[in-house]
Amino acid sequence: MNIRSHFFSIENPDNFARSGELRLRARAAIPGGAHTYAKGDDQYPLLAPGFISRGLGCHVWDVDGNEFIEYGMGLRAVSLGHGFPAVVKAAVEQLSRGTNFTRPSALEVECAERLIELVPGADMAKFTKDGSTATTAAIRLARAYTGRDMIALCSDHPFFSYDDWAICTTPMNAGIPQAVAQLTQGFRYNDLSSAEALFAQHPGRVAALILEAEKEVPPAPGYLAGLRELCHRNGALLILDEMITGFRWPECSAQRHHGIEADLSTFGKAMGNGIAISALLGRREIMELGGLDHDRDRVFLLSTTHGAETHALAAALAVMNTYRDEPVIETLHRQGSRLKAGIESSVQRRGLARHFRLAGRTSNMVYACCDRDGVPSQTFRTLFLQETIRRGVLAPSLVTSYSHTDDDIDRTIEAIDGAFAVYQKALVDGPETHLIGRPVAPVFRRRANSTSAGTPRTKARGPRKAKAS
Repeated sequence: MNIRSHFFSIENPDNFARSGELRLRARAAIPGGAHTYAKGDDQYPLLAPGFISRGLGCHVWDVDGNEFIEYGMGLRAVSLGHGFPAVVKAAVEQLSRGTNFTRPSALEVECAERLIELVPGADMAKFTKDGSTATTAAIRLARAYTGRDMIALCSDHPFFSYDDWAICTTPMNAGIPQAVAQLTQGFRYNDLSSAEALFAQHPGRVAALILEAEKEVPPAPGYLAGLRELCHRNGALLILDEMITGFRWPECSAQRHHGIEADLSTFGKAMGNGIAISALLGRREIMELGGLDHDRDRVFLLSTTHGAETHALAAALAVMNTYRDEPVIETLHRQGSRLKAGIESSVQRRGLARHFRLAGRTSNMVYACCDRDGVPSQTFRTLFLQETIRRGVLAPSLVTSYSHTDDDIDRTIEAIDGAFAVYQKALVDGPETHLIGRPVAPVFRRRANSTSAGTPRTKARGPRKAKAS
């Protein structure tokens, strides 16, 4: 792909005419126009690819035939690349043999055993289809095991589940009873004192703490081990959400990388390279509450019709084989480092150090766009997205895949440098001068027409009151 051949006339909506037609139909048939909020129209500029028709490696084509180098990769679910041959072959072979039977498939045993090998401290695993279902199962299991009702989630991590216990802490808490919301509290990442205060404030009530092992900021030395010790000292479980870190961090697991064993952990996203599969793993004495070999009250644990479909398990096994046999994680980091170096060089050359910031591990980078005062700005983010899209790059984040080549990275750096040239002008004469249409908006906002995400979660606290919005 030649980026210059895909340099759109930004004033010409015909570049996305088919997407425009589909948007009208989508908004009429689907609340918000998309089945995933992060993929919705409000997350992208007005002139952007609205619907993707196909992908190959790290390239995607929209319904209008426009080609883009993609980052984000299916909300981090596609780590190998779109249509990765080994995964496609494994899934298609199983599809032709049937996907769902009256009794379990042998693949359920094989896939569980292989995954358990990758997760320190895990003795048992159970599969489902999405991350929210897995994390909610972990919460239910922790409550049953401890006999407690309260949950604490990391307030610095924005999303754990679409279920009530997690969404009640966001501005989109309509429809959640206050009695349910009161059972979720918050604590701060890398701050043991906030977790200690939580246990002191609610003695004997907290069943578990749930967090991501690492997000944009790595754990401080001793933090994860200290949090685990604090949980156990207070009779609670430690749950690590590895939906993102799993199969992107070294050794396929942030737990293994940081030398920590969670009581329960959840995996998904990259585990199926975009095919729907997720998993709950944990210590035997906890997980077995959902089984048969105990005399306690049973937990209804992830018993779903489609949770162990054979094509998804085959895909997961193909992913794990690829990670075992090829330098996937090393490539994710190497290409991410190449991308980071090129972007930071452009940032320095154009004097944008206060206005564009990269964060996170190089296999999983995000960025912040800031205004003249160095304050994060949705308007400048929209302008940056508009200008990178104009140059053939679709980058809501800067998450690399195994399929990103040196040429893809170099062309992306070139495109971003071109976007920065417009960014520089916008800092002088205002972003509205260069932006076509409205700015993007945060996913978690109380009202559809609001550009505010609500009060940032900057301190440990309970959820906001649930009320109609």
